[in-house]
Amino acid sequence: MKRIVFYVSDGTGLTSEILGHAMLTQFPTLQYDRLTLPYIQDRESAQRAVIKINEAAESYNTTPIVFSTLVKAEHRELINQSKGFVLDAFAAFLEPLEKELGVRSSLKVGQSHAIGNPETYRARIEAVHFALESDDGGSRARHYEKADIILVGLARTGKTPTSLYLALQFGLFAANYPISEKDFTSNTLPKSLAGYENKLFGLHIDADRLAATREKLQPNTDYSSPERCYLETNGAESFFLAHNIKYLNVTELSVEEISTRILAATSLKRRLQ
Repeated sequence: MKRIVFYVSDGTGLTSEILGHAMLTQFPTLQYDRLTLPYIQDRESAQRAVIKINEAAESYNTTPIVFSTLVKAEHRELINQSKGFVLDAFAAFLEPLEKELGVRSSLKVGQSHAIGNPETYRARIEAVHFALESDDGGSRARHYEKADIILVGLARTGKTPTSLYLALQFGLFAANYPISEKDFTSNTLPKSLAGYENKLFGLHIDADRLAATREKLQPNTDYSSPERCYLETNGAESFFLAHNIKYLNVTELSVEEISTRILAATSLKRRLQ
């Protein structure tokens, strides 16, 4: 049976989505339709959210799952009156935390994603710009001296999204460089990477997954053929070993997991707290 899941928030909904996703991954045999209801910041929008939840209960003929990160008690009470099964993050954690800290919470809406520190926000934006400017090597390799890390790997191994995630979440200056077959036969590093050995980190992938990913982009081509992908992944792994580049197999990993594992495997420290 497919369940309908609502992420209800007085802000962007990102926190509610993260919380809900973490919970729902523990039930992999079930299927879900998901709907985010952001910016619930007044009574009217909260009432509209209740109507949507109740309508879903009727159309799906089952109880909607509702992950709520609403701050204001009035709005939380309205959502609790819906026909959904409401998991209220603030009700569960805020009052106990107030007791432990001996301080009342501000109950200010939108704090988790607000620009609390302009310097921190500026650092995040600069890191994102750097990741975009340093994407896929080429002439942009001139920026490598500013990089905290240079991700190296075949095309379609997640280098670009990982670079952006490292920038957005950790404030790190992440560049990336695509290696190709011509790099596998050389005894030296590509010219663009020479001198930056201490910044290199490899992203590796299984041949079957690489072929499946490329097939969606360029079906029935040599680029996506299993034979080509097998040769390239073998060549990439040999390249990492030959040049003593730490690397990670990302086949079964999300961008979030890849980024966290990179930090754990290197001496990099996140700039954003």
